[in-house]
Amino acid sequence: MTDRTTYVLVDGENIDATLGQSILGRRPQPHERPRWDRLLQFAEDHWDQQTRGLFFLAANGELPMPFVQALTSMGFRPVPLSGRPDEKVVDIAIQRTLEELARREADVMLASNDGDFIEQLAPLVTDGRRTALLAFHEFRSSGYVPLFDRGLEFHDLEYDVRAFNDKLPRIRVIPIAEFDPNEFL
Repeated sequence: MTDRTTYVLVDGENIDATLGQSILGRRPQPHERPRWDRLLQFAEDHWDQQTRGLFFLAANGELPMPFVQALTSMGFRPVPLSGRPDEKVVDIAIQRTLEELARREADVMLASNDGDFIEQLAPLVTDGRRTALLAFHEFRSSGYVPLFDRGLEFHDLEYDVRAFNDKLPRIRVIPIAEFDPNEFL
């Protein structure tokens, strides 16, 4: 194991929303949510170096203390944030963290499908450090594709990271040659 650190930045709000709205079509049950500790273990095993997990939470109003305590016990540092209703506080904090990491000797794994971090992640990819996106393949922002060509790794949360205990339902993408509108009418 090297002395270098991998920072695992988690946009939990985005992962939870994608899981609920796009995959399950309902609010996820506790057993259907990611096993967040597996992200840290994946990062440590994959790059064979120590990890520091930062889990960003919008805490406007109330803070889910049992969840915060669970994150802490798994090795994450919860980052509870608040702001005006028009501010995407989690996105702003992750963007600022990526900008700060550009000034440090560290590697980065970002858990989010959100394309709001491309501008801040791009310099990290091009300066030779190890960078990775942990997301759902079919729901990640297409804006990351040029970064994959420049060295950004991609790891699917379900298949590569194995963050879930159960298989998730998947949407079958239909090749246009096989499309039959009668299946939908």
